Amino acid sequence: MPLPPAMSQRAREFTGPPVPARPAATVVLLRPHADTFQVYVLRRASTMVFGGLYAFPGGTVDPSDRPDTIRADWPRRLGVPTEEAHAVVGAAARELFEETGILLAGPLAEPDHTATATDGVDWETDRAAVQRRELTMTELLARRGMRLRDDLLLPWARWITPDFEPKRFDTWFFVALLPESQTARDVSGEADRTAWITIEDTAGLPMLPPTRRTLDQLAACNTIPDVVAASAHRDAATPLNPRVEVKDGQVVLHIPS
Repeated sequence: MPLPPAMSQRAREFTGPPVPARPAATVVLLRPHADTFQVYVLRRASTMVFGGLYAFPGGTVDPSDRPDTIRADWPRRLGVPTEEAHAVVGAAARELFEETGILLAGPLAEPDHTATATDGVDWETDRAAVQRRELTMTELLARRGMRLRDDLLLPWARWITPDFEPKRFDTWFFVALLPESQTARDVSGEADRTAWITIEDTAGLPMLPPTRRTLDQLAACNTIPDVVAASAHRDAATPLNPRVEVKDGQVVLHIPS
């Protein structure tokens, strides 16, 4: 696919070596809609990395992201050692909570349940403290007698930013279903628009290739159960690294299939 002018210029001027890719996680949040589903998207504020582009909630892994998990197969599913895998999972849950208020956690005494409404004043105080790194997710959950419901995170893919970009990320994509009784809301201050939208209605919205490719893949799933079934066969361990080629004077980005 052709690149926007600014990205094309960076690709032309790149001489290497590439900067290291920072580990990151992003979550595609879904909710039922009629006979299909909607996805939650946000448009990054102009002051942010990739400002003006639509994306899913997410961000870089933090040193505090070391949760206890329910699933034991994260190293295999994500392609990294146990400690790193748990950090990625923790980042996915934390970033989702920070940016939308959605908490993938439940009471210790009720392992099959998730937290109910998390938009009260006390929850917002805790969410803001987590965002400011004054409180870790592990501390928050322990204080409230809860545990991370990482079994609700479905690994989908792993993308690495092209070599020519000055800020690069090794990003794991997850899919998650909106818990009952919780409401996604724009609380992070990092977006200037948020929306629940069908995949068909995302056509024409400016997005980075991994975001668009993920939506195209989800479009092949008619229902949320179809998404869950498809996730079991997804490879989120092997990184996909788009490459650049100058062809007929135009910079072209080749997207892995």
